[in-house]
Amino acid sequence: MELILLEKVAQLGDPGDLVNVKSGYGRNFLIPTGKAVRADEENKAEYEKRKEALMTAEADRKGAAKKQSEAMEGLSIEISASVSEEGTLYGSIGTREIADALTEKGFEIEKSAVRLPEGALKELGEYSLDIELHPEVIQSVLVQITALEDN
Repeated sequence: MELILLEKVAQLGDPGDLVNVKSGYGRNFLIPTGKAVRADEENKAEYEKRKEALMTAEADRKGAAKKQSEAMEGLSIEISASVSEEGTLYGSIGTREIADALTEKGFEIEKSAVRLPEGALKELGEYSLDIELHPEVIQSVLVQITALEDN
């Protein structure tokens, strides 16, 4: 499936690039999220008209991500979780809990921006995680998982 990208997509291309992707990826993700449009003659002509505005919007998104990254520099968050008597977590800490903790600190982060390469966190301790604010702007955050104190 041939598509025209409307915004930067990691490991795929920049705005305006003509890319070939599998039809499921294009139909189920890129087109519905507004990241791309089908590459027919009408859309190619429309894109050429809007090219400058799309490039400016992409630069603005990247600039906002860089500002947010600078504000998050050295950020450390603490998440308290219930633990058993042996010290293991009940359940795990996933992207939603990390995104919620960042939101409480004043940073609006989508849970899809949190990168957990080894899956959900299942042990107490300190972890350095990447937050993808923009495909070109990735910020590391220190996450400390502690035992929930019983009152």
